[in-house]
Amino acid sequence: MVEKIEWKGEVLAVILRKGYHKEGVNFITSQDNPLQLGVLKHRKGIRIKAHSHKDSPRVIRKIQEVLYIQYGKVEVEFYDDEENRVAGRILSSGDTILLKSGGHGFNVLEDSKMIEIKQGPYYGAEKDKERFGQKKEKEK
Repeated sequence: MVEKIEWKGEVLAVILRKGYHKEGVNFITSQDNPLQLGVLKHRKGIRIKAHSHKDSPRVIRKIQEVLYIQYGKVEVEFYDDEENRVAGRILSSGDTILLKSGGHGFNVLEDSKMIEIKQGPYYGAEKDKERFGQKKEKEK
């Protein structure tokens, strides 16, 4: 129910399938990952004590994102630093993916709705994204 997509020793993504049903608090990511992904599954009657989160400055060097497939079906493609496709996976309704590193793209296979969560602030595509094809164009 949890799949890691790896390329040359680096984790590109972690897929959490809809059927993951482990009881309790279970984090899929390590404590040092800049974006935490966890599943909290509790039975009726459990009370989570009220709390807030302390201000704690952090330096984030790698932007990561989580996509939840609310409905539909998409293919996610994974790319290495040379912009070569290295893997692909199909995500369906209820699946969640944490995109940790490397490049990625999507093919929408059915009408789909995805919820995206990532670190901010967002400074716009020109500052925040490197579009593939630009590296290869510069080499020509």
